[in-house]
Amino acid sequence: MTADPTATEQGVRSRSQHQRRKRIVQAAAALASRGGVEAMQMRTVAERAGVALGTLYRYFPSKMDLVVAVVSEELDLLEGSIERRPPRAEGPPRRAVEVLMRASRGLMREPELAEALIRSLLLSDVKTGFGDRMTGMLLRAATGTDAAVPEGDPRRVTARALSSVWTMEMIEMLRGHTTMEETQARLETIADRLLTGF
Repeated sequence: MTADPTATEQGVRSRSQHQRRKRIVQAAAALASRGGVEAMQMRTVAERAGVALGTLYRYFPSKMDLVVAVVSEELDLLEGSIERRPPRAEGPPRRAVEVLMRASRGLMREPELAEALIRSLLLSDVKTGFGDRMTGMLLRAATGTDAAVPEGDPRRVTARALSSVWTMEMIEMLRGHTTMEETQARLETIADRLLTGF
């Protein structure tokens, strides 16, 4: 049985498009890590990624679409890290905080990028899915799964609230108003209140 040349060609094109998109997102993240969202000028991103400006706009019609893609890429990295090394702390509150602190340390390695991402979450009208994905990670850490926790379930609502508190703590850290240790201590206190009995 011979391979369908059209299917093979589409597979190659699809792979090539995926690689091009990934290059664009990585270029945008690299620029944001050095100069925040302001550095993510579409023309500069296109040049750095080695694509035409029109090609960039075909993948990402606006700068905010590109920021959302960078946020998603960062979440993919965090989820991959958590899948490879699940939290080992004792009890749901401590496991959830372990996830949040790993996210904090990862973001603070690139403070300009972290600030760009957090600012985009606060100011953008574009839905990023950030809150839902962070909530899912916290539920998986706390309960072992998020599939069995339906929308509206108090556990999902509570995990979402903890994720929101963490976002505000990140803002304080980025402004230099708090340290990683102080943030962890506060998150542990809040998680103990919210997640005990999960």
